[in-house]
Order: sequence, then C-alpha cells, then structure tokens
Amino acid sequence: MSDNRKSLTNEAGIPVGDNQNSMTAGYRGPTLIQDVHLLEKLAHFNRERIPERVVHANGAGAFGYFEVTNDLTKYTKADFLSEVGKRTEMLARFSTVGGEKGSADTARDPRGFALKFYTDEGNYDLVGNNTPVFFIRDAIKFPDFIRTQKRDPQTNLKDPNMAWDFWSLSPESLHQVTILYSDRGVPATYRHMHGYGSHTFKWTNADGESVWVKYHIRTDQGYKTLDDETATKIAGENPDYKTEDLFNSIEEGNPPSWTMYVQIMPLEDAETYNIDPFDVTKVWPHDDYPLIEVGKMVLNRNPKNYFAEIEQASFSPGNFVPGIDVSPDKMLQGRLFAYADAHRYRLGANYEMLPVNRPKVDVNNYQRDGFMRFDDNGGGSVNYEPNSYGGPVEDPQARQQPYEVSGLADSTSYDHFDHYTQPGNLYRLMSEDEKQRLISNIYGSMKDVRDDEIKLRQIKHFYKADPDYGERVAKALGLQVPEEVK
Repeated sequence: MSDNRKSLTNEAGIPVGDNQNSMTAGYRGPTLIQDVHLLEKLAHFNRERIPERVVHANGAGAFGYFEVTNDLTKYTKADFLSEVGKRTEMLARFSTVGGEKGSADTARDPRGFALKFYTDEGNYDLVGNNTPVFFIRDAIKFPDFIRTQKRDPQTNLKDPNMAWDFWSLSPESLHQVTILYSDRGVPATYRHMHGYGSHTFKWTNADGESVWVKYHIRTDQGYKTLDDETATKIAGENPDYKTEDLFNSIEEGNPPSWTMYVQIMPLEDAETYNIDPFDVTKVWPHDDYPLIEVGKMVLNRNPKNYFAEIEQASFSPGNFVPGIDVSPDKMLQGRLFAYADAHRYRLGANYEMLPVNRPKVDVNNYQRDGFMRFDDNGGGSVNYEPNSYGGPVEDPQARQQPYEVSGLADSTSYDHFDHYTQPGNLYRLMSEDEKQRLISNIYGSMKDVRDDEIKLRQIKHFYKADPDYGERVAKALGLQVPEEVK
C-alpha cells in the first residue's frame, strides 16, 4: 500500500484507527457504545436513502448547455435569451411519473422532462413532460390522480381499476389518455423523445410588453417509440435501459441535442380564442400559433455522482427569471407551491444550497438557520429587512408584469367542458395501423378492470371523441356502446 494515501476520517475529520473491527468488551463482546465510528457508519447508512420523490422517482440526468439561435428579445427580456450565440450551463432530468425508484423505465407512462438553466440572473427551471397536455387541469385533483397510478392500499399492487375509475370520472383526461396509449406512450429512449413545458407561461420584454407562450423541445436524434411487446421484453432484460442509453451515448462522445421552440399568443387572444389557453389538457393548434425557434440544448456531461447531482437535483416551476412569468393555469399555480414544498420535505429547508441546485450567481437574502445549513449562515450580517445597515434590497426591474384578474373568491371550475374535440382530432389523424395499436394498448390495460360500469363509462368518452374510437374499444372488451351516447 502506498504511504501517500490519505488517512480515513470520520465526518468530523478525525482519523479512524480501525475500519475493519468493532470495539468490543473482549474477544466475544458485547460491542461497546463508545465505538463512535461504528455508530456513525451505521447511523449514516440508515439515512443514505432520502425519501424518494412521490412522483418522478425513477429518472436519469445529464449536464450540458443551451445556446440561443434566434433573436426573441422583442418578446422577452430574459438575459439568457438576450443574444444569438449566448450559452447557458444547464441540467436535464428525465423520468417516469408513476413508478418507484428502480422500476422499469420502459413502462407505459408519461416522462418528466425537467430543465435547470444556471443563468446570470439566477436559476430558471422549466419543469415539463414529454407530452404537451396532462390528465387534469386543476391542482386540487393531483394527489387523487397520482394515487391511482401507485399501489392499491390493500394488495400493494398496481390496479387498472383505480386508474380507469378515475379517468372515466374525469373526462378532461381523455386527451392525455389517448396520447398515453398511442404509439407515443413509450419513447424508445430519453434521447429520442420530445419535451414540452405543457403549461402556458408569460414572456415580457424590456418595454413591459407581454405575450403568452408555450414551450416545445424537439429531439434532434429523430422521434422514436417502442411497441408494447418490445418495451415489456426490455423491462425484463434491462429495467434501466434508458438510463444506460443516455449515460453511454454521452460517455462515448455522442451528446444528444434538442431544438427549443415556442408558440407565441398575444395577450388579447386569450379573451376570444376558441379554447381556454390556460387549460393544460388542451394544445394550441400550430396553424394558429406556429412554432418559433429559440435555441439548441446539448447534453455533453454525465454526472460525477448520481446521488449528489441527480437524486438531489430539485426543480421548481416557481424558479423564474425576469422576463418570464406565470399564467392563470390552475395546474401551474398549484405546482408553484407543491414542488418547492416537496424539496423542503425530501432534502431540507436549505436544499437550494446543495451544489447541483446552487445558482451560479451570489445569493443575497435574510433566510437563516434550518437543517443542513452548511455555509457561514450569513455570518454576523443583519437578518431582517428593511434595515439601516446596508442589507440587500429588492430590484424593481425584477417585478412581474401584472395581468388583470376579476371575479368572486370561490371554488370555481374552468368555464368550458369540451373534452372531446381535440382527442377526437388526434384519433382521426392516426393511420389505420396506429389506431389498431391504440385500441390494443387500451384493451391490454382495461381488460383487467373489474367493474363493467367503469368500462362502459370510459367507452362513452371514447365514443364522444369519435364514434369509431368508442365502437372499437367496446368491441375489443366484448361490450356494447351505451345507447344514450349514440
């Protein structure tokens, strides 16, 4: 053994004299409580698994950069988008939604598509999915929806009865359900899937003029998916197939890239457009709001340590930079709280201080103390505001551009209920082969639903989207479309 190796220490930096044998009272023990090194090792080991994410627990990530390729300063004053050619360091994390950590990453499930931009104005997080829509449009339903994707409280098994019961009672889910059970439901790899901000956001330029935007991040590797048979086979052979693919492609010098686009909607259009532009179960047709290129995202560095840089990575839709704001999207509004709150639970109040989450700019605020505060905790500086001692003050230029709101303080729903036109249009766009696979995938999931009433309720939704859609699912399940919807 080389004499210049570093000495093993405990967490306090104290050298360890013996790392092979516990301290005991004599040869046969018992073990002594004074062996603080043993106690530290066991206690730390017991806590090495932080609570996993309630959703998006199983994922992979990598680092890279985002480069602006189009001048969009007439729409936003965001500094990282301020000039063509500007590069910003970034982190991306891809994940399944419902599965636990260690589950197969080829499952039929939406994929998380979370991006963290380390900008010169602080961190900007774009926390989206690989689909442009979602199952629900109000955050108050989110805990209930996610429970249907988890395990039955009695059997501890995944239960299609739970999922289809919820979906059949939540017709706004039909658009996302149609995407999920189509060919798009299982991306071939993380490198071969698109990403979306899904929600509507607001961009504001240097003159205070605002527009509504939606993000689209399209893979440059070509869009590819897996059929059910292949996905199931891979799940049995290599449940970490996509994680391995992403890591190896970067390690072998083949960094994946995506091109980011936005759709732009003038503020006034939101008042008269034929759909609510803040309903995350709907898309904006490209004929009305075409894609505009923003820039290129390249992932070219794997994490040095998965736990430190990916498991502890924390993304929040509430991390905005000047020039990018929120919208009245009810799902987005709920996520602004839920994500940061989840991180405080998993990682502690000071999670933003972890290296992977720490911004590249100075952090100046009055927050102090809390678990795992591992800087100088503000030293002797003043810890309240306003103050007379030169502490940091607000920057009026960072204020969000206001938008008008009105109405009663009440529990209100969206004011439109057309849940069928867009999924019906999507179905009619499919080729005959795609339709057959869609029906087969839906049958594979619904055949184990125990209650025929749930099946019939869901068939009604398919039929309202397109009669052929409903008839085919009913036939596959050996049922008839209820007469009242014909």
